[in-house]
Amino acid sequence: MGGAERKYVQHAFDTNWIAPLGPNVDGFEHDLEKYLGHEVSVAALSSGTAALHLALIILGIKAGDEVICQSMTFSASANPIVYQGAIPIFVDSESATWNMSPAFLKNAIEDRISKGKKPKAIIVVHLYGMPALLDEIVEISLHYNIPIIEDAAEALGSKYKNRPLGTFGNMAILSFNGNKIITTSGGGALVSQNKDWTKQARFLSTQARDQAPHYQHSNIGYNYRISNVLAGIGRGQMEVLDERVSQRRANFQFYKQELSSARGITFCEEPGAEFFSNRWLTTLLFNSEGERTKIYDALNNKNIESRPLWKPMHLQPIFEKYPFYGYDICKELFEKGLCIPSGSNLKKEDLEKVISIILSTL
Repeated sequence: MGGAERKYVQHAFDTNWIAPLGPNVDGFEHDLEKYLGHEVSVAALSSGTAALHLALIILGIKAGDEVICQSMTFSASANPIVYQGAIPIFVDSESATWNMSPAFLKNAIEDRISKGKKPKAIIVVHLYGMPALLDEIVEISLHYNIPIIEDAAEALGSKYKNRPLGTFGNMAILSFNGNKIITTSGGGALVSQNKDWTKQARFLSTQARDQAPHYQHSNIGYNYRISNVLAGIGRGQMEVLDERVSQRRANFQFYKQELSSARGITFCEEPGAEFFSNRWLTTLLFNSEGERTKIYDALNNKNIESRPLWKPMHLQPIFEKYPFYGYDICKELFEKGLCIPSGSNLKKEDLEKVISIILSTL
């Protein structure tokens, strides 16, 4: 917490505005719109997953439709596809950013079209805050006329060509879960330059109640709106977002400086000056899965949490039956990769302790 959160939450209590909607929700949406720029409109919701679900609904995704999804991601990127009865088509990563490979994306689209099933949407994830290869992916999207949903759940504060992530796709989603770079405890947002879509998201997220003096519903609705209290936390968090990005990037730079001489450690670097990652999590690649596991165990024995990279969706028991396009680059990343402590409040001695354990174990 940055401190300013109390002011907005206290206002909700002082005005007795504990009901789901209120001034903090409107203010939080405005703060996000101002931060992202590019004439986007924002609907503040209960989670990033809710935002992605509504994005698919707004795009008209129905049972039997196919939606392309990055395989290297958390399951929340893929679950809403199945909520709609649609079919996820998983695409491998490329090695520069660890995000969706444009080459495999194109292969997947052309193969699905040849089978008579043109995909209805592309879900691209900015993994750990690193921008995907957006020029190539957007070009493919436009060529085949398939809308993009940016999963920027981990990437608020990241930029590509000095433009905030979340403003490149037809729609984008953000997450303010407790582990994100800023948090509302639980929350998310749908972002789009199409104001009609965010208006529809607000309508659907409040149980799709029609304009009438009584309770009348012509559409299936959802309880997906953020509360006025949690939005107040979000308003305070927005005041320290840039500071949080600086802290996370400083963590990465310190780890890189102290570990760069170690044998067999690779970092996910920004591929060029146009890439700016918020460094939500610092991640390492080791020479082998065994070496990764040794480091994980050594940290765990000192009560220091680390985690393997996301296990690719096409390797998950619930998703392994669905098509996958690629060479299992993401599988190798999962086997050799580790997320190490990256919190905004880490002290230098905390970072030095992690580094000492890694070096002594190697």
